[in-house]
Amino acid sequence: MDQKTSILSGEDRLIDRFFRPLVKDAGALGLFDDAACITPPAGHDIVLTVDASIAGVHFFADDPADLVAKKSLRVNLSDLAAKGARPLGALLSLSIPETVSEDWLAAFSHGLGADLDQFGCPLLGGDTTRTTGGTTISITAIGTVPRGSMVKRSGARPGEHVVVTGTLGDSSLGLELRKRPDAPGFAQLGDDEKAHLAERYLLPQPRLALADALREAATAAIDISDGLVGDLAKLASASGVAAHIEAKSVPLSPAARVVLAGAPERLETVLTGGDDYEIAAAVPENRLAALKEAAKEAGVMVTTIGRIETGDSVTVRGPNGQPLTLKRASFSHF
Repeated sequence: MDQKTSILSGEDRLIDRFFRPLVKDAGALGLFDDAACITPPAGHDIVLTVDASIAGVHFFADDPADLVAKKSLRVNLSDLAAKGARPLGALLSLSIPETVSEDWLAAFSHGLGADLDQFGCPLLGGDTTRTTGGTTISITAIGTVPRGSMVKRSGARPGEHVVVTGTLGDSSLGLELRKRPDAPGFAQLGDDEKAHLAERYLLPQPRLALADALREAATAAIDISDGLVGDLAKLASASGVAAHIEAKSVPLSPAARVVLAGAPERLETVLTGGDDYEIAAAVPENRLAALKEAAKEAGVMVTTIGRIETGDSVTVRGPNGQPLTLKRASFSHF
């Protein structure tokens, strides 16, 4: 053991082995300091967001470590995308029990590094600790937008279209499939369809490719993390408006359609289940075509599912044309 190694703490050695190799931005100071120092682009605002991922709550303890790392980063990047922001960097706080192996840490750091590179989001610093509980990952994502242009929840106005990216319900159905594979609706799924639902739960797709277009078109937006109806209600409340959704217009994957064909009651899972990490936005009529054209060029599906109205609630019309009553609006920790 050389002198340098001998004076390092266990935490220092962990950082040195698994996380310092991920650092590629000079502002991180090689992870040798207590803080990072970065300069945002001239004429831009800083956008900050943080989400925690906890074993047994947000992921299964036996999920592949590289995918746990990627999901932990991507849920934060989804928040940046919904604000029309581009990533500037990220901070990682990792709390692990003694049962976590070096192989797990190696896979975790490999997955995190791959996604940091893929999404242009350099690691700037963080913290590592032991815990007597389950693994907890907290990532703070830092982004930028041209000054004064962040897309808030609070700008929607009556008459605007409600649009969403991607397909909805896949992740929550994937979670249900994993927990109760014999539940109604899953029997007719093929292997590829099961794999699709599982992947959508494990690996969300942050819509950063649409960030610039969203900033130009949307008056309000939110990432769908707790469920479409509940998250849209948050947007509507912040904007002082109501929203109406046509369930028949909600975009579904082929796998979700198979599930709903066998168990129509699972439509509620699609509308209120969490972990979609897609974007819901309010868009004026005169900006809708431009947004959809930009989305097509970016390879991101955008679908109109309803309208912003006067009032203070979210209503849903079911496939039969009748109002749909839901047991809950969204997932909630409390």
